[in-house]
Amino acid sequence: MPIRIPDSLPAARTLESENIFIMTEHRAATQDIRPLRIIILNLMPTKIETETQLLRVLGNSPIQVDIELMQTSTHVSKNTSQEHLLKFYKTFDQIKDEYYDGMIITGAPIEQMDFEEVDYWPELCEIMEWSCTHVYSTMHVCWGAQAGLYYHYGIGKRALPAKTFGIFKHHTCVENHRLLRGFDEVFWAPHSRHTDIDPALVEACPKLTILARSEEAGLFIMANRDGRCFFVTGHPEYDRDTLAKEYFRDVNKGLEIDVPCNYFPDDDPNKQPLYTWRGHGHLLYANWLNYFVYQETPYDPKNMPPQGK
Repeated sequence: MPIRIPDSLPAARTLESENIFIMTEHRAATQDIRPLRIIILNLMPTKIETETQLLRVLGNSPIQVDIELMQTSTHVSKNTSQEHLLKFYKTFDQIKDEYYDGMIITGAPIEQMDFEEVDYWPELCEIMEWSCTHVYSTMHVCWGAQAGLYYHYGIGKRALPAKTFGIFKHHTCVENHRLLRGFDEVFWAPHSRHTDIDPALVEACPKLTILARSEEAGLFIMANRDGRCFFVTGHPEYDRDTLAKEYFRDVNKGLEIDVPCNYFPDDDPNKQPLYTWRGHGHLLYANWLNYFVYQETPYDPKNMPPQGK
């Protein structure tokens, strides 16, 4: 939460230059506060596990957040019971007249398919277009990030010679960006994907900024210029054992899979993985909620300007 200080306190300028979040008395007195409305479009087959991971990081904040869950209507989930989906999930038709402060579009294990081959791609395009006028800030995660970059900016994905799988070292690219407040200059994050984004295409797009990247795993966090859309190619919300479950699942199926990089101590799958990314994962979502949703969205969401593309 911000530090509330007198408007003319001399320390204000110093704190601002150090990227410390402060709020003047005038701004604090005129703030209207209400719960944030966040909708999660959960495209993962393991919906309960994914929603738990996201709720964990979204809940690590003093900000009150009201969560709604959404599924696509043009794809039938085979790994989550219909009872759970009917009880807790809504479809686009049920919420398309609503307005939300924030939205998360998750990944899906389909990155080796062309976007147009995905059975719910037309519906997802409609949802992403709707988000430009009905959501103040949208966080796209993993395949959701690739889909968002492709739909909004025409930037496609490319196949990798080998799967990017493990915990990778990253560095920040923009000094004092609000989404990265509190980040170390070097930090770790999980990735699990067969495709990536060509950095040259993002660098050539004047509407996008690269916020963090990895020498091994490539681009990690990107933002559009108005800070209303973010694209995260990895999984900072993953639990300690998520990659282990994926690894052992494929081993038990007899599939060829390498041990996740920088994950098991001594690359020994019999040892418990070290949880080296949790702090920055929580911080990423807390910063998004605070600086790009809570501090920016209008009190009446119907008054929000459209997202810039």
